[in-house]
Amino acid sequence: MTAVIQPTDLRAYLHGLPGVDKVGAEQRAAMLGTRSIKTTSKRAALDLAIRMVDLTTLEGADTPGKVRALCAKARHPGGDAPAVAAVCVYPSMVPVAAEALRGSGIHVASVATAFPSGQAPLPIKLADTRAAVRDGADEIDMVINRGAFLSGRYDQVFEEIVAVKEACGEAHLKVILETGELATYDNVRRASWLAMLAGGDFIKTSTGKVQPAATPAVTLVMLEAVRDFRAATGRIVGVKPAGGIRTAKDAIKYLVLVAETAGETWLDPDLFRFGASTLLNDLLLQRTKMATGRYSGPDYVTLD
Repeated sequence: MTAVIQPTDLRAYLHGLPGVDKVGAEQRAAMLGTRSIKTTSKRAALDLAIRMVDLTTLEGADTPGKVRALCAKARHPGGDAPAVAAVCVYPSMVPVAAEALRGSGIHVASVATAFPSGQAPLPIKLADTRAAVRDGADEIDMVINRGAFLSGRYDQVFEEIVAVKEACGEAHLKVILETGELATYDNVRRASWLAMLAGGDFIKTSTGKVQPAATPAVTLVMLEAVRDFRAATGRIVGVKPAGGIRTAKDAIKYLVLVAETAGETWLDPDLFRFGASTLLNDLLLQRTKMATGRYSGPDYVTLD
């Protein structure tokens, strides 16, 4: 289990972090978004992005049949495209996904802890987590209590993450910050450090249920946090932007952001993921365009 690092005074520690230059962060993210990559590198970038996808369905109308179909697509996206990193579902669908992905090497991720609000008593959050792990999830995406964080109750948020991490056992823990509700980049940086100090294996931008979700500037701030956390502690934590990333062009921009901010170490599905439902379709269409010289019709890929 990952060691937890707790400063003596968590509030003083988090508020002692350097402030974020809002204009500078947004300008740098925008500038990096204009970078292009060579055609010879684009195919490798598309395949890497596919391998980084957490293919996700989190709808009230989810059915076992829909989840099985999504798992089949995760295993064999199309042609010779690589498999995705994980399939992310609600806890009730974990047994279905675990069975469908058995032996594939694809991770089974499950949201938990009263997703997406995070507003439930801790015992319920822990039971939610343990049930998902018991049923086959090897990754848990938890949401922090934003009300507690924004009220300055940092110790409460810290202790909940620690408890959920313990409930995960051997499963990896992704901590969802819901950056669209945190209001400032300073809060995003503080929440990132809090989650990492509490033992999170990944920090994740969003649930996808709140707008704005992932943005390049927010992801830049989080990438800076994991880079600086590694320098300070020696521990490497992953990053997962989720929500609103729909095109191959967007995905490649994020890969450039990763390489230029955190470093090439993070260009790995073990350390960077895209939480997405429709992104995979465009990655496959762009991949086909490179191979054939023409765009395929919209019926080339399955709808999610």
